[in-house]
Amino acid sequence: MQNETRTVCFDSDLNIEAYNFKGIMQKFPNHFHEYYVIGFIESGNRYLSCKNKEYTVKTGDLTLFNPHDNHNCKQVDGGTLDYRCINIEPAVMKKVAYEITGKDYLPYFTETVLFSSDLLSSLSELHHMIMHEEKDFKKEEIFLLIIEQLIAEYDHAGAALTTQPPNTEIKAVCDFLENNYMKSITLNDLSDLTGISKYYLLRSFTKQKGISPYCYLETIRIGNAKKLLEQQIAPIDVALQTGFTDQSHFTNFFKKLIGLTPKQYMNIFTEGSRRSDNE
Repeated sequence: MQNETRTVCFDSDLNIEAYNFKGIMQKFPNHFHEYYVIGFIESGNRYLSCKNKEYTVKTGDLTLFNPHDNHNCKQVDGGTLDYRCINIEPAVMKKVAYEITGKDYLPYFTETVLFSSDLLSSLSELHHMIMHEEKDFKKEEIFLLIIEQLIAEYDHAGAALTTQPPNTEIKAVCDFLENNYMKSITLNDLSDLTGISKYYLLRSFTKQKGISPYCYLETIRIGNAKKLLEQQIAPIDVALQTGFTDQSHFTNFFKKLIGLTPKQYMNIFTEGSRRSDNE
């Protein structure tokens, strides 16, 4: 019999759930949820019926259920399903929608299946961060941007966005990140600093700087990490001194940005390497 894995993780930072179903063959009868569900298929194909429409959902497609959307589904040709989703309670969605639009309302998404959606990579990364209990505010950035795009493209009641805050507030954020990169920082910290909502801060910063606040922070951290590695400080200590949650996170991001592991970079500046470079 096929082994099934069903894992649920609640993220206390975002107040949302993440589900991970692997090897599932179960047929679900007509039902609904009292919360929003944004899901995607990792592997397998699924027949889905929702709001009087029939779909075949495949890898790369996103499913989007409003609260009380009746739907049923079953696996294609008796195969198995690997499925990931996040569940968002209405109260949480309402708060996020207000953050994004300034309107006190609940979004209603008009599409059930987003075929070959460009949101897949972002949703997959968000799901991974929740399941691995990561704490960086990149997680909240991704979450806000996903909901912003869904509201803009699939919620006709979403309001037009307001004007962006001035450069002086963005400069204050940059200064704060540069002076506090070694600490645990949240979007709430940046919002409190500027008096701007988290969403508008995120969008304005990204527009003006060409990079998100979290990516800006990690770039600052890597720049300072390089200086410490050049002084032959051990990578594990460098990770702690530059604000990374653990050495693995530090190593992965350092290699992604620099192309070398921290240890490889540190070895460039050993006495032996310096002598070799000078010879």
